[in-house]
Amino acid sequence: MPATSPHSPELYRKAALLALITIIYNIAEGAVSVGLGVADETLSLFGFGLDSFVEVISGVGIWHMVQRVRRGGTEDRDAFERRALRITGGAFYLLAAGLVVTAGLSIYSGHRPESTVWGIAVSLVSISFMWLLIHHKTNVGRALNSPAILADAACSRACLLLSAVLLAASAGYELTGIAWLDSLGSLAIAWLSVREGREAFGKADGMACSCSCGCSNGG
Repeated sequence: MPATSPHSPELYRKAALLALITIIYNIAEGAVSVGLGVADETLSLFGFGLDSFVEVISGVGIWHMVQRVRRGGTEDRDAFERRALRITGGAFYLLAAGLVVTAGLSIYSGHRPESTVWGIAVSLVSISFMWLLIHHKTNVGRALNSPAILADAACSRACLLLSAVLLAASAGYELTGIAWLDSLGSLAIAWLSVREGREAFGKADGMACSCSCGCSNGG
């Protein structure tokens, strides 16, 4: 159980706001990334955008949990949160499979993106924003002694890692012009998506959280 103090209501309000900001940001990031990825035929940016949309489902589950705890509930996941995690896990697996197939076809055909400049721009914005979210979520989670909120911060670190992968693939292509670097970036995103999917199913079944970045707090 998270610790309670006179400041707990204010901290839970902040936690709920952070969860809501995460949801809104991921929707915006997903829409921008998918749109630009299609326009520039950039597979890694497109896959990154789809990953952002999947993260929205997980974010809704966290927001729901925080609201429930604020009303006096426990951090034990209810049916809604477990269902959200299973949907998230399945979506990550489907995303990974699609990215692997598409990347394979892209490498085979020698396809190259029009440009990956937008991938660099999106990844830099995402890295900066995720760093801020991680900082504030970690502070709130520690203040409340909340494993679930700390786990959410860990999942934001996984998003930061995905952003770093996108940055490396996009910058690498712009610097070298090597066509398969974009596809390699999408394969790395697929691999991370499989990890996130597996961990989402594990959390839905009550296993300890270990988000892609290595969170060890149970939820």
